Amino acid sequence: MNEFLQRAEAEIQKRNLFSRGQKILVAVSGGADSMVLLHILNTLAPKNRWEISVAHFNHQLRGRASNADEKLVKETAEKLSLPFYVGRADVKKLAAQSKVSVEMAARKLRHEFFARIAREQKISAVALAHHADDQVELFFLRLLRGAGGEGLAGMKWFSPSPADSKIALVRPLLAFTKDEVLKFARANKIKFRDDASNFSNDFLRNRIRNELLPLLQKKYQPGLTKTVLRLMEIVGAESEFVSDVASSLRLDSVRPQAERYNFDDLPVAVQRKFLQQQLVASGVAADFDLIEQLRWAAGKFVNVNSTLSVARDADGKIQLANLKEHLEKKFKSGEFKLNLSGRAACAEFGGAQFRWKIQPQKKLAFPKKQAGEEFFDVEKVGGEIILRHWRAGDRFQPIGLKSAVKLQDLFVNAKIPAARRRGLILAATAGGEIFWVEGLRIAEKFKLMPATKRQLVWNWSKIAA
Repeated sequence: MNEFLQRAEAEIQKRNLFSRGQKILVAVSGGADSMVLLHILNTLAPKNRWEISVAHFNHQLRGRASNADEKLVKETAEKLSLPFYVGRADVKKLAAQSKVSVEMAARKLRHEFFARIAREQKISAVALAHHADDQVELFFLRLLRGAGGEGLAGMKWFSPSPADSKIALVRPLLAFTKDEVLKFARANKIKFRDDASNFSNDFLRNRIRNELLPLLQKKYQPGLTKTVLRLMEIVGAESEFVSDVASSLRLDSVRPQAERYNFDDLPVAVQRKFLQQQLVASGVAADFDLIEQLRWAAGKFVNVNSTLSVARDADGKIQLANLKEHLEKKFKSGEFKLNLSGRAACAEFGGAQFRWKIQPQKKLAFPKKQAGEEFFDVEKVGGEIILRHWRAGDRFQPIGLKSAVKLQDLFVNAKIPAARRRGLILAATAGGEIFWVEGLRIAEKFKLMPATKRQLVWNWSKIAA
């Protein structure tokens, strides 16, 4: 038996990739890798009583070349007397509709097709032809995109299909390099077709394959493939250990005292993985920045999108909140309406007492202000005032500014502590326009002017507890 074939059989047996008598759906593109994989599995099938079927997905990206790939795979399956299944889809159209890359759209459609055929034919495993060079390319692709340990570990020999977790994806050629695969194909006169798109540098993965890796191998590390595969093995094992430790942490409140833990005392890697696992389980994209914000501060909600916020408690347990509901809780609710009819009146709201009176203005002469007192143009304020607290999105234009700005920014600039901001009271017109904020300058639009006919004298003071 050929040495390559012997090694392949040994890897399959050592890793228990397939069981005796199993049905296997081989994904064949028509390229050297998948045609070699089909040849190997079909050669070993009688000895292991495997039932081999062939599946080909035509992405329709290269016109007649794509159809020629399909024809070669079909003819090969017929020659070997193997069941053949073909799928076709307009990948470019789906990519445009879904606003994703052509690569992502192709992968989604391809895996959905394989999973569908596997379910229909009651096949539990799909064999893919990824090899060692694919692993190295994936390592650098994910490295450049900022992946963590789990991502840098690369593809596994055995993993669930992204389209159906009950179907296994098996990769028997991960121990072989591209050169070894090509040598085997030529030595055994296995027909295959080259995909011209693999030589185009329009895609990042192709640039890594055609430019970066040859440069690193020539100038820095001739044994790059071996070195990177060893690193991926180490990173993968360590990542798996951290994941297992994080998974073992119990979140329920009834765990024995001996099993309790202090989240802040856990190793950083375990903290991150513990939070990531919960976020993923909750359907939240667990990017590094979000995890770090949660890790550093217990009880602090972080906005994930326009509708969702998330925090973690002292034990590291994730809490999700509807953003609207969370904001309503975060900001003090309640309001009080004042009617400005009459010459003078008073009222209480939010632990403060308000007194006001209306007086005529014969000529513009700014009265001498006292603490807790302001003056406004009554006609601009209107007949009704709404007293309330700060709310998310509130905007205010203090006297002297050309336009309104967020109250949040004004509070920051004025160095008003966050806890105190929520207790401050503001006054707005019936239409919702803010003209006074406790502790800030009055609003530009409502100041006294020469044309002002009546003044609103506005006084406030805190009520002693």
